[in-house]
Amino acid sequence: MSAIESAKKFGKVAVMLGGTSAERPVSLNSGAAVLAALTRQGIDAHAFDPATRNLGDLITGEFDRVFIALHGRYGEDGCMQGALELLNIPYTGSGVMASAIGMDKWRTKLLWRAAGLPTADWEILTADSDFAAVEKKLGLPIFVKPAREGSSIGMSKVAEPGTLKAAFETAVEHDALVLAEKFIDGAEFTVGILGDTALPLIRLEPAQDKAFYDFEAKYLRNDTRYHCPAGLPEAQEMALRKLALDAFRLLGGRGWGRVDVMTDRAGNPYLLEANTSPGMTDHSLVPMAARVAGMDFDTLCLKILEQTL
Repeated sequence: MSAIESAKKFGKVAVMLGGTSAERPVSLNSGAAVLAALTRQGIDAHAFDPATRNLGDLITGEFDRVFIALHGRYGEDGCMQGALELLNIPYTGSGVMASAIGMDKWRTKLLWRAAGLPTADWEILTADSDFAAVEKKLGLPIFVKPAREGSSIGMSKVAEPGTLKAAFETAVEHDALVLAEKFIDGAEFTVGILGDTALPLIRLEPAQDKAFYDFEAKYLRNDTRYHCPAGLPEAQEMALRKLALDAFRLLGGRGWGRVDVMTDRAGNPYLLEANTSPGMTDHSLVPMAARVAGMDFDTLCLKILEQTL
């Protein structure tokens, strides 16, 4: 089959980007990169921003499938997936259930723990929480995060006694559900998932002046270091890849995604969160891991889109 015939089998493709979540700027970058990659391969792909267009345009525009490059609420959390199911339009990535659970860090952790998979201890914070008791129970430092936001938005690291309440007040501006999580003192890794394969691990090393891998380290700075290969013994690398794949499948994840995991100083793993619509920008991690696995960005985008056939 020629490249032109191969491209034609996809029909007309909407690349969904932008949206209305706090991660809109990142999604615009992801979508632009995906759109360019598909177009380079002769695919009839078009940008589609649900913040400015009605979903009915997918029907009137006779789109055959959707590449979801949305991040955060209303794009990654099952809402858009449900709408596309009702419109009977194939789309990339996980379905309604896995998307909804994956967006909710608390319910993700509940599922993982129920299945016996390792994840750090946590508490749910509310305005009337006994903050001093939570600090004592989890021990400092503590990570505080909105349970249903991505890209580390609203997240902070609590290192000083008596400051947990202030961190809660920052997080609750972004989500009514706030998670306080025990700090794992060790290395942070991310594992890209493509189909039934876990891609090579990436070890994340924020610059010395960063407390953790936050929004700035992810998207704005060029001194965050990414190690891929991660430098682990092969047996440990393969064990972490398997853990990530098991964790993703347990949520019902399909197609592609990413699972973040930490190891403590003894090498014990702790699952952090799952991401069902990861970034596809020049700073993004799944494309980086795919490159190490021998797959360029254009091929990666095509492989993801092929899953909708």
